[in-house]
Amino acid sequence: MTASPPPVEAGPELAFEAHILTSLSEVKAEAWDACVPDRHPFVRHAFLSALEESGSATPESGWLGQHVVLKDSQDTILGAVPMYLKNHSQGEYVFDHGWADAFERAGGRYYPKMQVSVPFTPATGPRLLLRAGAAANNEETAALQGALLSTCIQCTDKIGASSLHMTFPNEGEVELMQKAGLLLRTGIQFHWDNDDYDSFNNFLESLASRKRKQIRRERREALTAGLSIRALSGDDIQEHHWDAFFHFYQETSSRKWGMPYLTREFFSLLGQNMGDQVVLMIAENAGRPIAGALNLMSNHTLYGRNWGAVEYHKFLHFELCYYQAIDYAIAHGLKRVEAGAQGEHKLLRGYMPCPTYSGHWIANPSFRGAIEDYLQRETRQVNWEINALGSHSPFRKDTP
Repeated sequence: MTASPPPVEAGPELAFEAHILTSLSEVKAEAWDACVPDRHPFVRHAFLSALEESGSATPESGWLGQHVVLKDSQDTILGAVPMYLKNHSQGEYVFDHGWADAFERAGGRYYPKMQVSVPFTPATGPRLLLRAGAAANNEETAALQGALLSTCIQCTDKIGASSLHMTFPNEGEVELMQKAGLLLRTGIQFHWDNDDYDSFNNFLESLASRKRKQIRRERREALTAGLSIRALSGDDIQEHHWDAFFHFYQETSSRKWGMPYLTREFFSLLGQNMGDQVVLMIAENAGRPIAGALNLMSNHTLYGRNWGAVEYHKFLHFELCYYQAIDYAIAHGLKRVEAGAQGEHKLLRGYMPCPTYSGHWIANPSFRGAIEDYLQRETRQVNWEINALGSHSPFRKDTP
């Protein structure tokens, strides 16, 4: 179903209409993807529609699509935003359960809320998507992105939702969020940057001696049981590989969260529709798959997403999720590896602390004031943690 808010004007040269789509099936893949920069995998039509079609992110699971598209008078899509109306806070990785509890105790109703995000995916990326060439200059770019964000806020307010949350946006979208009145929240992830290394050993040379020895030992011991590892992509990924990986994913998800978010069909759709952006690391013991790590890549970055195993081998998690990812990034000229949420253990393995951001529009003025006060204190603590963690860098002190 498509709903159309009133026409939006972003300036004398820009006029368009905003439309709300409850499903990605209402827009052609090529029209949506024309707004996706750098082939960012998680905001591509194939990824978002796979979540819907597989039953992973649906109204029944608490993710009702409210995707925003801006169209000009020729019905050309100029911009888009993946957005969902939600009745819970699961699968977001920016935790607001405490906010919900506090608002409910004060007599408010926190759900439903609006979420601009990629379901189950704590990866930084563009959220206010613009068609290449839709804006002639920086001023028009800001105007179009501002119109997208204004539409999200208007829809949140019109529905009567308590709040709008925009999670893991690009750093370039942060200033726009603040100008629109969203409260800024800062988090921490650990990312590896490729300093033009030509091999894994070249990367190791940039580390302190003790850390080099530790990583070499971990990589050696991870494979002492005769394990082998393969990096599969594109047509090399067969259904039996997805069967094995889904089993790993279920085992690990059940231990962590009690129930996996993603269905088996999701992985098949992922392989069929965007397999060239998938890198599936599979560890085998005597030819039998026993662990796997799922990665996706943009033109410049490798994103670690899910991992699972049915056998325990010391250091195999580090090898499969972190070291193999670095190997792959170096071999394929990628500039960064983002290894997902949390994990201070990544620091000693070359993944440095980096800030992540989210923006929060709160409808109730009193509740907004309380959240703003909380975020000011939380941000000071997070910034202190980033600086403190950075002081424990594994890199040599003489490394630029």
